Amino acid sequence: MAIDAAKLQTALHNFVSGTSDIEGVALVTPDGLPIVAVLPSYMDEERVSAMAAALVSLGERIGSELLRGNVNQIAIDGEEGYCILSNCGEEAVFLVLATRMVKKGILNLEVKRAVDEIQSLLM
Repeated sequence: MAIDAAKLQTALHNFVSGTSDIEGVALVTPDGLPIVAVLPSYMDEERVSAMAAALVSLGERIGSELLRGNVNQIAIDGEEGYCILSNCGEEAVFLVLATRMVKKGILNLEVKRAVDEIQSLLM
């Protein structure tokens, strides 16, 4: 897969700066390697990528074992905010970190829009 990292970085930066209450995003491989990320300075990109891949792997196993089919999205609703993991095709996973203040409907809409844009950049 030939990736234009600069275009992806710009798209992710625009997503974070243009969407209120988004704290950070990362695009990672299913193996847990970072592709591009716009994360808070206190977060380690490699660690976040590895955790995202582990969560997706577990989610896929749960989806399979419980006969739910392929996993499209995994959401964590924490006391301090949300973590959304969305598939971006077979080569990438999109991670979004949002505050508790975010409107969930707007977050879901913006994540879907961002995934569509990222998928077009990955082709």
